[in-house]
Amino acid sequence: MTSTSTSTSTWTIVHTATHLADVILGSIADILGHLGIDATQLFSSWAQDESAITAWIAEESLESVVLECHRPSGSVSPILEFPVSYTVGGVADKTFTADRASLARYLAKLETVPKGTTYRLFVTFRKARTPQPGWSSATRAGTNGMRSSSFGTLAGAPHGSAGLRYFTSR
Repeated sequence: MTSTSTSTSTWTIVHTATHLADVILGSIADILGHLGIDATQLFSSWAQDESAITAWIAEESLESVVLECHRPSGSVSPILEFPVSYTVGGVADKTFTADRASLARYLAKLETVPKGTTYRLFVTFRKARTPQPGWSSATRAGTNGMRSSSFGTLAGAPHGSAGLRYFTSR
């Protein structure tokens, strides 16, 4: 008597969306903690923000999540962008990755911010999106004239990835 068994696994865009949203928000929390910026609001709205970002990634409308650091002087620096890119049809053998160890090393290079610096989160879109609770239209700070550097890929999954770009005043 012979026996045969098979196994399959299916990763959907929802798995990718959940993973990327978690890594992006977790990275924002790490960055705020490193900079000494009060993250109370981030944690109190975590479930709502994670749900919104996950939904926008799942529908492939999200272009980027943006963290702006507003200094007591009125200047905005640094600005961190988490661009999301999508893989058409998914990549079946792509694994879920998060480069949190490299982020920790990268954080050591971030400039410090003065006491009293606050933050704001923004999202940008690449196409029409579904409205989500807690998010409304707003105008973000520009990055013209700022120095830019790229962290590269922060997280990857079968249907997309998230990167990190860093802008600072010259």
